[in-house]
Amino acid sequence: MTEPHACTDPARGELVGRDEEMSRLTAVLGEARSGRGAAVFVSGEPGVGKTRFAAEVIAGARAAGMLAVRGGPGTVDGAVPYRPLVEALLALARTGRLPAPGEPGGHGRVLARLLGGNGGIGGGGGTGAVRARSSVVPPLTAAEAILRTIAGAGGRRGFLLVLDDLHEADPGTLAVVDYLVDQLAAVPVVLLATTVPVRGVGHGAVAALAARAHRTLALAPLAPADVRRLASDELRAGRGEPAPELVRRVTGRVVDECGGLPFAVRELARELATCGAPAATGVPPTVAADVLRRTERLGPDATRLLGVAALFGDAFAVPALACATGRAEEELAPLLRAAAHAFLLVPDPADPERLAFRHALAGRALREGLAPGERTRAARRAVRAMAEGHPGLPGPWCARAAALHAAAGDTEAAVRHYAEAARRATAEGAPDRALTLLTTAHGLVSPAVPPEARAAVRERLLDAAVLTGHLAALPADALDLPCDGHGLPAPRRAALHARLARVHSLAGRPEEALRHLDLARWLLGGPGDLGGPSGPSGLRDSRDDAEAVALVELAAAHVEPSRLAPERLRTAATAARRALATALAADLPESAGRTLLALGHLTRNTDADTAAQHFARARTLVPGPAGIPLRIAADGCLAHLVMWRDGVAAAVEEVRREALRAGLAPQAHELGVALALDRVRRGESAAARELIRDGEADASHRGLGRAVALWRLADAVRAAHRGRRDELREALERFDPVADAAPGLRAMESGLARGFCSLLEEDREAAEREFAQALACHAENPATGDFGRYGVALLCGVLAGRAGRRHHDRATAASAAEARWNRPFAGLADAVLLGREGRPDRATAAAGAALRAAAPYPLARHLGLRLVARAAYEDGWGAPAEWAREAEEYFHGAGLPAVAGACRALLRSMGAPVRQRRSGTELVPPGLRRCGITVREFEVARLLAKRFGNRDIAGRLHISPRTVEKHVASLLQKTGHPNRAAFASAARELVAGAAP
Repeated sequence: MTEPHACTDPARGELVGRDEEMSRLTAVLGEARSGRGAAVFVSGEPGVGKTRFAAEVIAGARAAGMLAVRGGPGTVDGAVPYRPLVEALLALARTGRLPAPGEPGGHGRVLARLLGGNGGIGGGGGTGAVRARSSVVPPLTAAEAILRTIAGAGGRRGFLLVLDDLHEADPGTLAVVDYLVDQLAAVPVVLLATTVPVRGVGHGAVAALAARAHRTLALAPLAPADVRRLASDELRAGRGEPAPELVRRVTGRVVDECGGLPFAVRELARELATCGAPAATGVPPTVAADVLRRTERLGPDATRLLGVAALFGDAFAVPALACATGRAEEELAPLLRAAAHAFLLVPDPADPERLAFRHALAGRALREGLAPGERTRAARRAVRAMAEGHPGLPGPWCARAAALHAAAGDTEAAVRHYAEAARRATAEGAPDRALTLLTTAHGLVSPAVPPEARAAVRERLLDAAVLTGHLAALPADALDLPCDGHGLPAPRRAALHARLARVHSLAGRPEEALRHLDLARWLLGGPGDLGGPSGPSGLRDSRDDAEAVALVELAAAHVEPSRLAPERLRTAATAARRALATALAADLPESAGRTLLALGHLTRNTDADTAAQHFARARTLVPGPAGIPLRIAADGCLAHLVMWRDGVAAAVEEVRREALRAGLAPQAHELGVALALDRVRRGESAAARELIRDGEADASHRGLGRAVALWRLADAVRAAHRGRRDELREALERFDPVADAAPGLRAMESGLARGFCSLLEEDREAAEREFAQALACHAENPATGDFGRYGVALLCGVLAGRAGRRHHDRATAASAAEARWNRPFAGLADAVLLGREGRPDRATAAAGAALRAAAPYPLARHLGLRLVARAAYEDGWGAPAEWAREAEEYFHGAGLPAVAGACRALLRSMGAPVRQRRSGTELVPPGLRRCGITVREFEVARLLAKRFGNRDIAGRLHISPRTVEKHVASLLQKTGHPNRAAFASAARELVAGAAP
């Protein structure tokens, strides 16, 4: 008998993908309540959700005031006569609505016989008694008694009778249903019967009933979008919001493996959510049990024969199965037809000559159900059949052959075929698939496998991990080399260490990365030396050895920036040039392309045009599908350069989406961080925060420690650009443990985060200190990213008189000054210098150009206006009053009172009218508000709590010392403190905005 699938409780989340069917059933229920009943047959293959759908219909009927009961054929004890109807009547009896045996009309006695007793629920004798007594009730008599009972019980409210799996019901139940179908139109009763689509012989009676039903509904498998939604709902059920990467990986698997069947989707999603490692999960026990139960009903050999078929993969050819089982095709044909009728097999969509399992989980369950000895024998026969039927093992056959070799116990052949399948996947632009294949191969590696094969698997596995960013999926022993390096020559071992250096660099472990780099260089004899422990003999003459040299130097280009040394960027660029020369000389286009990307990154801040040429050249070196990852990486670099120069982000967003589709996580994260910073600068803080949150979660899940550090720095910059010191402090506390995972982040922390926040707090001294700290970090260990040196820090230096014309011109000659974010600040710095030089017209023109450059970035525009307005007023250029007023409006609206107050003070000093602002009382603590403390007095109180003197407070708040003196006296009088020292001691909590 068919066992109802799990997840039938309508309270377990929303019914997904059945809106149209539910709408039709709701209309039928409404007609029944108006007196017009109907018989509705709902068909669908096992697992499609018929039981869950019926449960939702029952819930809807009860919500509308109807009575609703259900019954089914059961799973044990054979075919009990009228079993579904008896179950439904017993449910009705529990409500007290069954007539007594002696009631007028006589059908009470009929029901008592059906139920095996003298009425109600109370009969005795067990199932055997029910079978004996109910079997003597003629079907027509039973049908009329049931019809009168349910019609009377429902009354005007209507009645819903649900019969599950009618195709499994006994003949008596079918005869009753046959009668009801003819009678229901005149009574307020809906009969909802679920069944499978009619296939083969044995279901003719059910097919005839369905043909006469008033309504028929066919439940199709869910569409991919609905599968993803259902899986996401299951992941969230009782577990909170799952990580975006987990959702992506789980939904990807359920779409690929479940065939759109809700039962399989829910069970697999639940299993994946529980284990937390989608790649390692097999078949959920409930799904496996369902598949094996249906298979066993096909005959004694069905499980074994279909298990052998599953060894071929998700699809198989009948001649190959005949060869593997030793059976004739004619002998297998009846079983295969029966399996198709049981919804276990379908024609292969890719090849009508072959059969495929209905979904991937079905084949896997049957394969895992084989006994070990049978699996080994069948796998050996199957691999021979596969090789004969598919010479060269094209397409997916290579990976299938590898699985068969593994099942047959031939580990060496399995590893070899997995490695070849992975090589093909990489060449086809499918790095995720390559990583999965190589991980499987690595798990099979043992001392029995030749050293060459072991090394090849490890090399390709590390390459795939670097490409996809799935570092957390790497087996632990993949990062440990044996002392003898597999017995390989020194150049090959050096290349392995270079690969490990790249993995550790991406993982945010720079010390380990440098250790492996140094080992690789030692094996080659040192940087720039093509000799090594194996001797200096002509490595350039061997393509394999040249490839090793190129890999080591490329690793140096990536890893050397993490070495604490003033010359680290120059060292990295030199290594990149050596790698490029070697790769080009040895005709290694992939290595050459990757090296050009690294060289472009290293030169972008100093020579953006040359960097663009490197990126453009890299994307052309590897044609066809094999070059997809390189082209996406190059396109991302070019798009980033455009956004960096012009402030246009559309291309970066498009390439990032392409990288995500291709499974290239490191590129996607690099572009995502750039997008997040651009959104911060545009003032789109909420969008940036969402991007940062999802990006950091994904990077952490993958083990990309370097990317985690960049995302956390971006979050600190986001808080700083909102002037939120407390948020900045929290973000920096999270950033500090990973700050050294990527080079140059300390300088960016000081400049882009701490220094910028200080400017928005009107603390110029603190900002100057932070910019100086950033420059000091850069001098000791140069940063690859901008930290304000060519923009806001340059403007502050000019305004403070520390930087003059020569310093400005030298700074703006660097490519970094061409960045769209930097141009407003650098241009305003030029305007300030021109004003001091007595050239007001040129100063005004320079300021106009700078403000036009600030169009995408309102914060840059208005901070620049606030910073230069005093200089413009004093030197007689521009429109300082207008600028100060515009800046005041912006900063007041942005909730940055310190800058807004400074702008108002500036307007007053110019003699310009100042708009009064009364907002901000919510910032005053309730206790002080009750004392009558005003917003301005609170601002004075916070500085007083820091033990600032009157002159310092006046400078900070842009008011006179005399005004400060009045505010201090008012504070002491309102709070009852004898002097300012007592007030400062009692008000330490007001120093909440102190710098971290």
